[in-house]
Order: sequence, then structure tokens, then C-alpha cells
Amino acid sequence: MPVWLRRWTIFIVALIPFALLVYGAINQSLGGDPAKAILLDTGFWAMRFLLITLAVTPLVRYLKWRWLMPHRRMLGLFALFYALLHLLSYYQFILGGNLAMLAEELVKRPYILVGAPALLILVALGITSTRGWMKRLGRRWQRLHQLVYLAFILAWIHLYWQVRSSYFDAVLYGVIGLVLLSFRARKFLIKRI
Repeated sequence: MPVWLRRWTIFIVALIPFALLVYGAINQSLGGDPAKAILLDTGFWAMRFLLITLAVTPLVRYLKWRWLMPHRRMLGLFALFYALLHLLSYYQFILGGNLAMLAEELVKRPYILVGAPALLILVALGITSTRGWMKRLGRRWQRLHQLVYLAFILAWIHLYWQVRSSYFDAVLYGVIGLVLLSFRARKFLIKRI
């Protein structure tokens, strides 16, 4: 399959969760609390795309799926896309568009304090993901983009702290993330020896 066709296929598939949310909102089929459904779904999809992005390097290295590498940036940008939708949903549905309520929310929902830096990291990585920024930053570009690991950890804590009933999703994402990060830790340790 040519690269352009894979790129369009991944792009369209990655937009399906968003399209389903829009469709559900229009048809009022998101359940009793549609605002909560949108907020949760956008957060989960941000986490899923973050994990998919982290999985690219191990898949290329160990399974030789080199065809994935040209699409890693787009997958990371979809993690940012869903994270921004998550933030906009929170702003609109929880804060009601009123930033003055944020201080009160931080007391009630301290998990925001770890979610916000994760989002800021993703924004910085999204902005600097172009070839122009790669050239401008040189070796520092790779160091900057290693912050994706910290973004995942913060996003996971954000998810874990807000669990009310079932910890299944939080534990599952944590285990997957731990496995993916262990590949990097192994490579890091081998370089140091």
C-alpha cells in the first residue's frame, strides 16, 4: 500500500471516534449525561492515541513494521487533537465557559493539576513536530520530544485519580504504558553500560 493511501486511511480511521461523538450528540444517543460522555470519550481517546504513538518505535524495532514510522507524527497529533477536545469539553460542559470557576474546580478536582502539564507538553510537541523545528532545535529536538514519556505518566495519573468505580481502564492503560516505557528504559540502560 502506498504511503499516501496509508496516511489517508489512518487519518480517516483516527477521526471515527470524533465522528461518532458528533453523531451521538446530534442524535442525542450519548446516554443520560452526554456532556460527561463527551468529556470521558475525548480523554480516553487522547490516552489511546498517546499509547499508539508510544507503540510505534517498539513495533518498528522488534516487529520490523517500518511502514508505521512515517505516520508516528500524525498519530501523536491525534493524541493532541483529542486532548484539546477533552480540554474544550471540560471548559464548556464543566466550567460552563467561566474560567473564574477554575480555582474552585482545582480544589474539588486535583487531578486537573497533573492533566494540565500533560496537555502543555503535548501542545509543545505538536508545535515542534515539523521538519523546520527539527532543524532549528537540532539535538535538543529529540530531548524535547522525549517529554512524551512524562506526558503519558501525567496523563495516566490524571486518569487514575478520577476513577470512581472500576479501575480496569486505568490499570490496563497503565500496564500497556509501562510495557512500552520499559522498551525505552532497556535501550537507555544498554547505552549507559
